Amino acid sequence: MNDTEVREVDVVVIGAGQAGLSSAYHLRRTGFEPERDFVVLDHAPGPGGAWQFRWPSLTYGKVHGMHALPGMELTGADPERPSSEVVGEYFAAYERTFDLRVRRPVDVRAVREGAGGRLLVETSAGTWSARALINATGTWDRPFWPRYPGQESFRGRQLHTAQYAGPGEFAGLRVVVVGGGASGTQHLMEIAPYAAATTWVTRRTPVFREGPFTEDVGRAAVALVEERVRQGLPPRSVVSVTGLPLNDAIRRAIADGVLDRQPMFDRIVPDGVEWDDGRHVDADVILWATGFRAAIDHLAPMRLRAAGGGIRIDGTRVVSDPRIHLVGYGPSASTIGANRAGRAAVRDIRRLLAGERFAVESAA
Repeated sequence: MNDTEVREVDVVVIGAGQAGLSSAYHLRRTGFEPERDFVVLDHAPGPGGAWQFRWPSLTYGKVHGMHALPGMELTGADPERPSSEVVGEYFAAYERTFDLRVRRPVDVRAVREGAGGRLLVETSAGTWSARALINATGTWDRPFWPRYPGQESFRGRQLHTAQYAGPGEFAGLRVVVVGGGASGTQHLMEIAPYAAATTWVTRRTPVFREGPFTEDVGRAAVALVEERVRQGLPPRSVVSVTGLPLNDAIRRAIADGVLDRQPMFDRIVPDGVEWDDGRHVDADVILWATGFRAAIDHLAPMRLRAAGGGIRIDGTRVVSDPRIHLVGYGPSASTIGANRAGRAAVRDIRRLLAGERFAVESAA
């Protein structure tokens, strides 16, 4: 089949990370056949979703809350191995076990309205026509870089978490780490033994969470994110509302002065950063651990954004277009949330397609 031909399927799944594979599993489990009824498109070179791009020093034992994919546990993993290798191998085995037939590397360029109420998914490997779409593209491809006065004047190096390769490259350097999430604290704790000096700055005062992360705590956090997306606001991450776990490593870093948070600087100067009160910190590197945004530019032709700047969703379904589901977005942007979202999206799509078929049969 050549790439100029439009291929018809019931469902296109974009992305083969945790959310995409969970969705494909539930499609398979409920009777959809890969390639005939649905197709999974992934732009990455191999299995593993965003995990395959994580820095080598992020070993599996340091990963917070990696939840197994539905139907197949991740067992016997060496905690000292890089998480990129462990999860990549696990995802590859999962794809083989359930015969998900992920197509890669395929770049999705645009999703548009097609004929007969179908969606056209335009890609580097041709065009698919679908009755429903599950978007599971995550955030890794859209690192967020804040803008600050003087940023272009900085003579040192600026990089984002997405470019972080490990602590060794910061040996003997003065490093400013920006960001109050898990990545920021992990970077600081890794870099501190190598760097000449580290400075931690955040916009908001970090909140450290004591005690276990219970189901009630998780549900309350997810509910806050869900409310934002129902209102059509850009989602915040679940981590941003749960706080940072106060474990032994964090306690040591606080006691050692590594996690000594400073308020956000006001400007960047050629040799460092400055505050309006006159303080100055010399820096060779600014590391932006400032998170990511949803990678959904390919959905722009569908005009899904609400007035608040986000996409209004109910569960996983886009309120303005029930053919489109966002999984791994907002409240489902966690490994356990992605699993649940995949199941919910497939359940709703089955209902949508069943109603569509009924309407066609009734008209006949």
